[in-house]
Amino acid sequence: MIVTLTANPSVDRTIEVAALRPGTVIRARASRVDAGGKGVNVARALAAHGRKAKAVLPSGGAEGAQLEALLAGAGLDLLTVRIGGSIRANVTVVEADGTTTKLNEPGPRLSGAELAALAATLGEAAAAAEWVVLSGSLSPGTPADWYAGVIRQLRGSGPRIAIDSSGPPLAQAIAARPDLVKPNREELAELAGASIDTIADVAAAARVLIEAGVHTVLTSLGPAGAVLTRRDGAWHATAAAIEPRSTVGAGDALLAGYLSASSSGTADTAGPGRGGGPTALAEAVAWGSAAAALPGSRMPGPGDISRAGIHLTDLTNLADGDLAARRL
Repeated sequence: MIVTLTANPSVDRTIEVAALRPGTVIRARASRVDAGGKGVNVARALAAHGRKAKAVLPSGGAEGAQLEALLAGAGLDLLTVRIGGSIRANVTVVEADGTTTKLNEPGPRLSGAELAALAATLGEAAAAAEWVVLSGSLSPGTPADWYAGVIRQLRGSGPRIAIDSSGPPLAQAIAARPDLVKPNREELAELAGASIDTIADVAAAARVLIEAGVHTVLTSLGPAGAVLTRRDGAWHATAAAIEPRSTVGAGDALLAGYLSASSSGTADTAGPGRGGGPTALAEAVAWGSAAAALPGSRMPGPGDISRAGIHLTDLTNLADGDLAARRL
């Protein structure tokens, strides 16, 4: 089982337009509402593939009731912590060429008691988990080291721990040594304090995290695929070009694909307490690419996945010049 924690979930409305023109009235071509939040998306993707997933999250207000209703038929186990405020509602505008504009509300302010209840609920759920995924932003007022504290609470209890966040919460979580970190290009650049312009830059920045005690770094690069970096090597995977419908949740689907493959006994898994290898990376990119071709933040099911166009490159023994030539 894989358990996800979404500390700041949302109801996500996606609106498709021909082009976004500020200051004008625009008629939408289509719209949809999905359960939102990075951990929610990971759990939805896993459940769509028949993997046992449990989503832990705070819930309150009309939006909380709507979120729970949206997840009722998603095939996952839902553990909610009741809060006094209302969870957020986010809006995404997607243009015909795939350009995505997101308007994210800050979310409710959780009390100390509510945060403690959320951590306790996660701890109970994690007892039977293979992976625990900490995903997304923290609600306003939550200490930046909260994820780090949760990782230390779970450390040694059995499950592997993955984190996908940003800013100070992610930076402080690194010090708690999670098993897997999934930054995107911008988040990795912020963590490393350096620009990311080539695949060589990705691998070098990821190695900084490896040296800090992280076992696996899975860096999502949008249309450029993803790079997997571990102490024993690095790999780059790309998918065949697609017509993007919405990139919202594509990184979450990518992470779900990696976790699914790395916990299902594939030949290149790295043993107890470790993440998967290049085969899991290829699966991750297939899931992420499929998600980008779907509307809103819909997660791909088995019928949406195409593995035929996945190209995998072992970066471990490539010369620095070859790596530097792979520009993003």
